[in-house]
Amino acid sequence: MAFIKKTIVTAVIVSIVAVGGFSWWSKQALTTAEPPIEFTITPGSGVGAAAQQMVAAGVPVNPTLFQILARVTGDSGRIKAGSYELKPNTSPRRLLNQLVRGEFAQEAVTIIEGWTFRQMRDAIAATKTLRHETAKLSDAELMAKVSTEYKQPEGLFFPDTYLFAKGASDLQIYKQAHQMLLTRLNAAWEKRADNLPYKTPYEALIMASIVEKETGQKSERSMIAGVFVNRLRTGMMLQTDPSVIYGMGARYEGKIAKKDLLTDTPYNTYTRYGLPPTPISLPGVQSLSAALAPAKTDALYFVSRNDGTSHFSDNLNEHNRAVNQYQRGASKP
Repeated sequence: MAFIKKTIVTAVIVSIVAVGGFSWWSKQALTTAEPPIEFTITPGSGVGAAAQQMVAAGVPVNPTLFQILARVTGDSGRIKAGSYELKPNTSPRRLLNQLVRGEFAQEAVTIIEGWTFRQMRDAIAATKTLRHETAKLSDAELMAKVSTEYKQPEGLFFPDTYLFAKGASDLQIYKQAHQMLLTRLNAAWEKRADNLPYKTPYEALIMASIVEKETGQKSERSMIAGVFVNRLRTGMMLQTDPSVIYGMGARYEGKIAKKDLLTDTPYNTYTRYGLPPTPISLPGVQSLSAALAPAKTDALYFVSRNDGTSHFSDNLNEHNRAVNQYQRGASKP
């Protein structure tokens, strides 16, 4: 009887020590090394397969203990497939939570304000951590997967930094950027100023894209929009060089000549009245705001001062003097 009691006591003590040791192990950092260790859990993997995939990728976790941890916590069937990172000072318990919650490794792609859609496609195509499902699609085919309303993609994607899990489809970025653009555009449209010369939000988007390309000065965007709105209201041509350049396509080599201003294209606002048929760039939120809440001004003209700012004029004589001063080197306006 004494022997049995002693054996039971010993077993209890061993169990307590084992449980305590296991609990201690589950809370200890697996590694403090930099950089993070990347690993992927393939679809359909159970906890055993997941543990082996982590070990094969260099994660210093005991696969047997990790499986026991997952079963004890009831998480063995909840692990999500995807790409992950083991960051320094991550414990086995924290690692398991990461897999259960699907806290995937995050990558980012940045779309710049003022880019064309072609530049956006190039940037996404160059992002190696995306899964490229749209690479062989034409612009029209890609747009058909993104929108049922719009066929022409230019301007219809919001420039921003987009986060994604490694291995995510590039189509996800296009859809997210398109929805963000619509959200921003509709919000600005709801707050638009009175009596603007736009019939639809899309026309406002076209104007915003022109404003985006006309100036890098955020403080001037509402004034630039005010000038173009005044021109539309009075029946003047917009005469905006960025639109002409867009219409030139591959013919543009960094300079615009007089013959380019006289060569008619759908985007030549020196030969055609009104807005061009589509946006010419991806406008940011400030250009959208400027197009729908333009400055109240009498100005009809502006010219660069060559320092990043513009001189605004409400009559042609003053504008010509400003052109002489800032563009032709005259001493006085």
